[in-house]
Amino acid sequence: MDKILFNGMEFYGYHGVFPEENRLGQRFFVDVEIGMDLSIAGKSDHLEDTVNYADLYQLVQQVMENERYQLIETAAEQCAEGILRQFSEVQEVLIRLIKPDPPIPGHYRSVGVEIKRKRV
Repeated sequence: MDKILFNGMEFYGYHGVFPEENRLGQRFFVDVEIGMDLSIAGKSDHLEDTVNYADLYQLVQQVMENERYQLIETAAEQCAEGILRQFSEVQEVLIRLIKPDPPIPGHYRSVGVEIKRKRV
């Protein structure tokens, strides 16, 4: 299956379990991989034969910046569900959501989740 890759989207949101996360907010990074047939777009060279990257960004931005969830698992799920709902040509989607600065003691680069959802 062909893929569209949208890497390193950065958002400031208010997701988290702890009150300070909901009050102060923090950065989040999102990568999206979309599985679909790109052969038609590759031959036609027409935007309507593929996923509009601006629309994809706007959908993820809406979830990450305008919604609030306790868990990044929920935010990732909402991104995946929204993509499958809005783009009928998408067969599968992988969301990688990174929380670089969680309020957890210790030394680490980040925490994150990766989910993959397929159209049924």
